[in-house]
Amino acid sequence: MTSSTEFVKSLGKGSFGSVNLIKFTKPDGSKPYYHAVKSSNAQDYDSLYNEFQILSKLRDCPRIVQTFGTSLQRGVNDNGTRVYNMSMEYAAGGSLTSFMETRSLTDTMIKDFTRMILEGLVSVHDHGYVHCDLKPDNLLVFPRDDVGVTKEVSYELKLSDFGMSTEAGEESVFWDFDSPYLGTPLYMSPESVNYGVADTSLDLWSLGCVVLEMYTRQPPWPFQDSEELLCHLLDEKAPEIPESLPWEARQFLQTCFARNPVERGSASDLLKHPFLLRGVSDEKRVMVTAAGSRIKSVAVLKSRVIMKKPIRVKILPPKTPQFKKVLNRPLRLKTIPPKPPGFNLVFVQSFCLSVSVCSVALLLGGRWCRAN
Repeated sequence: MTSSTEFVKSLGKGSFGSVNLIKFTKPDGSKPYYHAVKSSNAQDYDSLYNEFQILSKLRDCPRIVQTFGTSLQRGVNDNGTRVYNMSMEYAAGGSLTSFMETRSLTDTMIKDFTRMILEGLVSVHDHGYVHCDLKPDNLLVFPRDDVGVTKEVSYELKLSDFGMSTEAGEESVFWDFDSPYLGTPLYMSPESVNYGVADTSLDLWSLGCVVLEMYTRQPPWPFQDSEELLCHLLDEKAPEIPESLPWEARQFLQTCFARNPVERGSASDLLKHPFLLRGVSDEKRVMVTAAGSRIKSVAVLKSRVIMKKPIRVKILPPKTPQFKKVLNRPLRLKTIPPKPPGFNLVFVQSFCLSVSVCSVALLLGGRWCRAN
């Protein structure tokens, strides 16, 4: 059953093609569905095919934009030129760039988005690739359908546009002596400019640029001229980190902008950074013991949720000592005369009994008792 297609609107243009929103309608009258279709002409076929191959390997990775079909589709554009099409899932929230133009991101949203980007990079790097062009334009926003989720966490981010992606450790075909950039200049790392080699540390530098832009809503570098930017990168300088940013965010950015690429660690390492772990609500953190053999989950709650509950203190009175109960009762003495001896000495018996009774009364409360 063939679906009819209808052009809805243009979603943008990339380095090697344009992206359009296409509406698909089935003849059976079922609900129509939408795809973002990326088209390239014949001369850019190799780039689109390379991207399709990478995305096919990353299929089912939750933080990567998904493609449909087993191959590129041939078509003809409005000018009668033959093109090749790649169908992808449609991001109704647009790119992160357009998303930031309409709203300010809270600290919680920035942490959530950063975590999602890193999860996507873990998948990319584990498959042996470097994205090479990580920037807000290539991060797509998808509204969530989860019921009960607050507005701060009602979107998810996915990585897209793998047209410049390169196998890790390989020289990029896009690096040139006159334009020594593996991707968009503003997001390139110093070592990638110097050597033209794609390494996973490049994506972590680019991530730092994206996080900085989410906080400041400004590009990571203030330069319009790529030549001026190139001088700073060749001198191994990093974008300026404002002191107004949260302390842990500044520490995270300093790690991303480390001059030595090794000190940036990996995407998995950055997922464990305190910047992303602090303030996580209703989640379980995985902590590895010193021996590294046992793993336990620790539930972490936001402190402000706990502080909203009133403190309830129950005072338990101490148990009353037994001797106080005795003192509050009337003194009752029962005298048992000793067994009379073989001879009768009445005055001695009465004297001893009186002394014994008075001694007991003094010990129990200091009261004098009279024996009848």
